[in-house]
This record gives sequence, structure tokens and C-alpha cells, in this order.
Amino acid sequence: MTANTQDIAIIGGGICGLALALNLHRLGIPCTVYERAPEVKELGVGITILPHAMREFTALGIGDELFKAGIENVESCFFNRFGQLIYKEPRGKFAGYQYPEVGIHRGRLHMILYRKALSELGPERVLTDRDCVGVEQDDDGVTLAFRETSNGRPLDSVRAAATIACDGVNSTIRKAFYPDEQVAFSGINTWRGVTRRKPILTGRSYMRVGSILTGKIVIYPIIDNVDDDGNQLINWMAEIKSENVAKNDWNKPGNLDDFYDIYKDWHFDWLDVAEMIRSADQILEYPMVDKDPVGRWTFGRITFAGDAAHPMYPRGSNGSAQAAIDARTLADCLKASPDPREALKAYEAARLAPTAKVVRTNREFPPDFINIKVEELVGDKPFDDLDKYITQDELRALSENYKKVAGFALSDVSRPAGN
Repeated sequence: MTANTQDIAIIGGGICGLALALNLHRLGIPCTVYERAPEVKELGVGITILPHAMREFTALGIGDELFKAGIENVESCFFNRFGQLIYKEPRGKFAGYQYPEVGIHRGRLHMILYRKALSELGPERVLTDRDCVGVEQDDDGVTLAFRETSNGRPLDSVRAAATIACDGVNSTIRKAFYPDEQVAFSGINTWRGVTRRKPILTGRSYMRVGSILTGKIVIYPIIDNVDDDGNQLINWMAEIKSENVAKNDWNKPGNLDDFYDIYKDWHFDWLDVAEMIRSADQILEYPMVDKDPVGRWTFGRITFAGDAAHPMYPRGSNGSAQAAIDARTLADCLKASPDPREALKAYEAARLAPTAKVVRTNREFPPDFINIKVEELVGDKPFDDLDKYITQDELRALSENYKKVAGFALSDVSRPAGN
């Protein structure tokens, strides 16, 4: 048994786990990350780093690197499924925020965090191929059991002062406390892809087209000049809601035939959506799932963070931001209290209610509510004068309301991290 009772054990080396490790290290709190994957690789497709997430990452010293690795969004545009512009607004620094909004390949974000953690903490503190198979606690600490993921070989158990579950939506540690819990699936499946093509609109535009009721797609660039021929890598996510539909699988590639029929006639003067989908380098499928908020994350010396604490719909690009805020808040609480149990309680008190509100908002009042509202008012048809149905001021109010609930209204992000 390894005795290291002052350590904070972080289970999961994703965005939340690595951000937590960097926050703890910055405050002089020893910690070790245990990642299940045998090797950390650049996986996934696109993600948007919103200003409140960039605030957190900048505080960790990686803001400039993230900015250079992605594409800064200058505007967010909402279109109906006939390609008509409904509403647009500036984003990030162009909207007055101190921090930019950046579209980036999720794997690039992850690898930047991973390299930073290896550099700051040392490779002996960021361990891969570690599958946590058991956690027990007593008055003095936590004992963790591990095996090597790659071959199943048991490893020596580890002692720590506290354990933080950062192991995602299917967290094994959370399951120990909520064994009967299931992810909530409401009939919405998604397909995500990346396509190499010439820039769309400004080349730095975030686009939401259509609605979840009749077919929706989110589109934004994540890598500039990807092939030295002026093409960008464009990230897109198609969202479809159907009654009595089977839930998509996380672990298999997407099938074009499963969703293409909805978009086959989407040919606009500013973008041929159908051609973009057909030309994808890669398509992945995912279910749109979350979990009902629970009343408790903290159990003595064990707590949850990130998706393990509050899995939310991947709408509004807010999951990574909330995980980063969790990480900083938890580190601050551990610094403020000599007793980890009290620190974890304080962290839960600070973060449980706000994140539950975001989970519910993403279900009931998503950022693309603008598209849904216009479709309800106009009907599923082109409009001649949108002001007859709803004004731009009213649409702006809808957008600002979501930002307030999600914690990235301009007034919120203007405050330093931690205030």
C-alpha cells in the first residue's frame, strides 16, 4: 500500500480532472491524477470555449495557447431551416467581454491541458492506465483500489486525503452512491462531424440552423488553414428529436443514412449544408443525455466534479465551462479549510445549485430557443418580414436571459475568477 495521506486523488484525466490538478498545484496542494485510458490521445471533434471558460483557463496559464490552437468567434448567427437569418450578435471580445470565445478541436484542448499538467506536476503525478475499481474511506483518509486498464492486472492500493470523481457522465465512483441511476434520454440523438472546406460567412461565425423540432444543425470552424489551401476544419452537430427512437451509441461511428434525409435539401446561397455533411472526414454519433440533478455530491472525503457531478446536455457549450469553474472552486475550498471533509462540503454548497439550474435550463430553455420560438410564431415556412412576428429586441432578450442563467452574462464574466 502506498501511504500518501496528504494527496488529493483525482479520478479521471479529462478536462475537469486536469483543470483541478492544475488549480490544486497552483495553490500548493499535492494531488495525483489517475486516468483510465492507457494513453491520452487527441480524440473527439469540436468544442466552444466560452468567455467564462477562457477566464478559468487563462488563470491556469494556457489561455494564449488555446487561442492560437483554435478560431476566435466574432459572431453567433441564428437561421431557420430555409437559410434565412433570424438574429445575430457579436461574441466574446467583440461583445465587450474581457476574454475571447474560441472554437477548438476538443482533442487539442485536452492535450494542451495534459501537457501543462505533465510539465507543472510531473509525469509521476499524472498517471494513465489506472482503472479505479474501489474506494473506501475512514476517519483518516481514503483507500483506492486500481488495476491496469490495458491488461486487468491489480495494482497497489493508494491512500489519499480525499478523492474527487472527475470520471465523466458514466462515473464509476458516482455509481457507488447512486447505483440505480440512469442517464436521462428524451429522444434526441446527435451526429457530429468535421468537414474540410472554405470558410463560411466571416470564417469566424458560429451558426445555429433550424430547430430541434424539424431538424437542427450547429456549425462553426475549429482549425484555420487546415491543409495549406485556405480550407478550414468545420465542426458540425446535427440534432434530431424523434418519438420512440432508440438511443444512439457512444462507441461507434455515425451512419450518414440515419440522418442525412432531413438535410438533403438544405442548399442555401451562403452554404450547401447537404454537401458539407456528405463531405465529412469523420462522423460520430451520440445520444443527447444528461442526469437529473441530485441533492448531494459529497460523501465524507469523496465528491464529484464536472460531468460526474452534473452531466448536462451538450448545448450552449457550457459543460467544459462549468467543469472548469468546479475545478477552481474546489481547489479554493481545499486551500481554505484544513479538513478536506469541510472543504468538500463548502464546494458542494457553492456549486450544486448553480449547476442544477444550468442542467434544467439546457433542457427547457436551450440557447437555440430563439430558433424554436420563431418556428412556433411563423410556422415551418419562410418569412417575408420577421418583425411582424417578433422583434430583434425581443430575440436579444431571449439570448441574454440564457447567458444570465448559464453564468456568462457580460456582468458575470467581467468579474475575476473566484468572485
